[in-house]
Amino acid sequence: MLALVKYQKGEGNVELREMEEPRCGPGQVKLEIAACGVCGTDLHVMHDTFRNFPPVILGHEFAGTVVEMGAGVTTRKVGDQVTVLPASAVHCGKCTWCRQGSFIFCPSRRGMGHGVNGAFARYVVVREDQCYTIPPCWTLEEAALCEPFAATVQAVTEVTRLQLGDVALVSGPGPIGLMCLKLLVAAGIETVVAGPAEDEERLQAASRMGAAAVLNVSEADWKEKLRELTGGAGVDVAFECAGHPGSVNNCLEMLRPMGRYTQVGICGRPVNVQLDAVFYKMLEVRGSVAYSAQTYERMMRILHQGRVRLHELISTRLPLVEWKRGFDLCMDRKAVKVLILPQG
Repeated sequence: MLALVKYQKGEGNVELREMEEPRCGPGQVKLEIAACGVCGTDLHVMHDTFRNFPPVILGHEFAGTVVEMGAGVTTRKVGDQVTVLPASAVHCGKCTWCRQGSFIFCPSRRGMGHGVNGAFARYVVVREDQCYTIPPCWTLEEAALCEPFAATVQAVTEVTRLQLGDVALVSGPGPIGLMCLKLLVAAGIETVVAGPAEDEERLQAASRMGAAAVLNVSEADWKEKLRELTGGAGVDVAFECAGHPGSVNNCLEMLRPMGRYTQVGICGRPVNVQLDAVFYKMLEVRGSVAYSAQTYERMMRILHQGRVRLHELISTRLPLVEWKRGFDLCMDRKAVKVLILPQG
């Protein structure tokens, strides 16, 4: 089968290759992939700024249909349409972190798309416990966005303390930032979204998705506009979703005293932080990486309740052979969410 492979360490070293079709082992199911999203992590793997174990098939945001089951599988059947929790593909199950459900910190962990083979291919094999049945009204394309949505569910609903009446800043209107916006709007939190001029299309999307205001940080007076929106106090909570040094410091600056900061984006490089802002304003600073199995359960409840939908984030659909165009659109911020359709 044709697959997108990181074939060796180093900058680049990604290409389409013919790979052996995966076999379904005991306790596993084989999925035919309907769609797989291009993620910032895929770009980091390509540029070798995220841990990876080549040769490995990229892609970890996906949904598909069960086409085969291994021995001992009891919770799935052929024809089931599922989304997948990919980050727990390999973990020991015995360490402190695994026992408390925080497998993301397991020293042995490897996730799909960088540690083990992912879903930029026609087929993938996963454990049955990694699969979650999608809501009946959801398409497989929309369900492919569940993995990044789980990351935002953790950041917004589990890591960050939110209160009605808060004003939130989402810095970075990429897919993760827009998913944070959707959750915040659903929770009744007034939310401002900020991004540079290059993100104009995404800022427009934020307006359509319920942002109280969108601000172009390329304009000299954007901070003054934000202060006016908050009566000069600054925002109560900030979600840094761009993974950019300037965005990090903008969030710290625009928070009110005793405000709350959550790092959601991957910077992938050293960042000079104005730490005195944390000190003098007594800021609460937290990070949110990936999700837990409990987060996935919470996310599925959110989906089934129907208050948040993700289909409007999908801006581009491409066949696997056009993967480079999809990656370029993401790097150039010319799309909101790009889906790769392995079957064209």
